[in-house]
Amino acid sequence: MNQKQSVAFHTLGCKLNFSETSTLSRIMEKEGFEKRDFTDLADVYVINTCSVTDNADKECRQIVRRIQRKSPDSFVIITGCYAQLKPKEIASIPGVDLVLGAAEKFNITQHIKSLAKTTDPAKICSCDISEVSGFNASFSQHDRTRTFLKVQDGCDYNCSFCTIPMARGKSRSDTIENVVKNAKHLAAEGVKEIVLTGVNLGDFGKGPDGEKIHLESFLDLAKALDTVEGIKRYRISSIEPNLITNELIEWVSTSDQFMPHFHIPLQSGSNKILGLMRRRYKRELYAERVALIKELMPHASIGVDVIVGFPGESDEDFKDTFDFLHSLDISYLHVFTYSERDNTKALEIKPVVPINVRNERNKTLRNLSYMKQQYFTQQHSGTSRSVLFEAYNKEGMMEGYTDNYIRISTPYRAEWANQLVDWAI
Repeated sequence: MNQKQSVAFHTLGCKLNFSETSTLSRIMEKEGFEKRDFTDLADVYVINTCSVTDNADKECRQIVRRIQRKSPDSFVIITGCYAQLKPKEIASIPGVDLVLGAAEKFNITQHIKSLAKTTDPAKICSCDISEVSGFNASFSQHDRTRTFLKVQDGCDYNCSFCTIPMARGKSRSDTIENVVKNAKHLAAEGVKEIVLTGVNLGDFGKGPDGEKIHLESFLDLAKALDTVEGIKRYRISSIEPNLITNELIEWVSTSDQFMPHFHIPLQSGSNKILGLMRRRYKRELYAERVALIKELMPHASIGVDVIVGFPGESDEDFKDTFDFLHSLDISYLHVFTYSERDNTKALEIKPVVPINVRNERNKTLRNLSYMKQQYFTQQHSGTSRSVLFEAYNKEGMMEGYTDNYIRISTPYRAEWANQLVDWAI
């Protein structure tokens, strides 16, 4: 194709995807493309996909159909996890021109140069995930006050419900030196808060070939970032309970830059279901981690991922999960309804939980999450905490988060944008 003038991006899924989309945007802007909002007309549309749930797959198809109706002559490029897992399926979607797998997404401009609009099935540029190596550093910039900085990719775990290892490959990391370099760059650009992202952050320290490099650990990375001038806040996007060590918790409790906010996936409060999921811990370990965090940082926010309706989850198993979560001193839940994913071991587990039961359990835990969040906020009523306000004006309002992740909304004041403000809750 002849080089086009404009490009628009849309991201489905996780913070890691947001960081990579932002990097793809910068790559294309350097090549002369003008970035446009995804709702505007553009010559090229890039959709960075997720494939954690069925909804992400369906949403991708819906977005392509909308582009076709709005701008049928535009080029549509699909990348991300869904593109790596099911390239032929995506290539068959009418209107898709190019499918880029995990190893090719950062070579997007090279592929675009040879692209031509045809009625043929989309061109696929992908390889087997076992061949994917190397690490591409990514960070979001100019998109939001909080910047997502990718420091790790891939996963060596084989949870029975998860397709991410098939979509992103083996665990591999950036070097501490390069992460610090990127953090300093972001500080110079005026960024106040960095959210460290990855597929399995606690596994930080493996090189492109999956081997340990320089005996680096996530704690080593955190200590190095703590010295970067200008960055006022770091958050750990998510970390496995078996990898969030006592030493890391203790260190965060003494750090001024690392926020008292943890997001720790549980997935189930039933040891039976955790075993079927092939998780690497039991609920007793999870409870120990939460207890230590709250002992050292009583004000800390703790978020929890949990899956409902996993195969084999009986009413009793779900009650175990509910009771366990109810007993924990946590702040909020991210509740996911189990959905079948091709080529996962979970498909072999019986009995299958009916969809209506899955949905009812999801609703029950979302109600619990609401109560937990209300209680956590009320505990801090009357206290003063530091809030970093977002830079954008949203219908005359602005939002920000306290250090311990309580969302604050207030009438917009330009002088507070991207600034830390002491706030009475």
